[in-house]
Amino acid sequence: MTDMRLDAPEPPALIAIQQRTGLADEMWREIAPLLADEGITEDSDPTDLPTLQAALDRAVARYNAALFTPTGKARGQAAELLRQVVASVAAGETVHAARLLDSLGPDPTDAQPVTGAHAAGLAMLLLDTWSTGPASVPAGLLTGTALPAGHWRGERAATDILALARKGRAHRSVQKLIVQHGGHHVTDGAALALAATVLTWAKRTSTPAADIAETAIG
Repeated sequence: MTDMRLDAPEPPALIAIQQRTGLADEMWREIAPLLADEGITEDSDPTDLPTLQAALDRAVARYNAALFTPTGKARGQAAELLRQVVASVAAGETVHAARLLDSLGPDPTDAQPVTGAHAAGLAMLLLDTWSTGPASVPAGLLTGTALPAGHWRGERAATDILALARKGRAHRSVQKLIVQHGGHHVTDGAALALAATVLTWAKRTSTPAADIAETAIG
């Protein structure tokens, strides 16, 4: 049985490359226009490796930023899933929270239109926004937020995400987070960091965490 809570500290992520048929071609088609913006085309000098690598790095960063920025219907669906995850963690229903996160894949499906990138990206966008101190958010909310006691899935990534969000830089650092922790850990960590922040908000304002999640996550 999977659970967000762990009996021991989460081990470091073993970053593995998952092979998906057609992934390289699919990604190249999406990155090619970004490379073109950098002046890199099929006719570019293949021996100028430093320039090509720098352009590729920037294109991949832009690709991931777009992937982790849900808009429209995707954002609404991701918000609803995150509200459920946060409410489940707040209620101690951590097995249900884990099942919700485990339902997320790299691509939308009819059964689950929300992807791991959608959920993680929205969580980090919200944390970055809350760190700037909008009027509706308690002052210093992120500064006073710590992960719930015990051990958790995604706790290593969540620690880094909270540290970056306090500077308003979690979402823009998604590429670095993926390299350090792997995609699944970033999704778990972003959801955990969001839940921890809502729990802190709830404690400060004596408001049920589920109510805050309902109104603040969107």
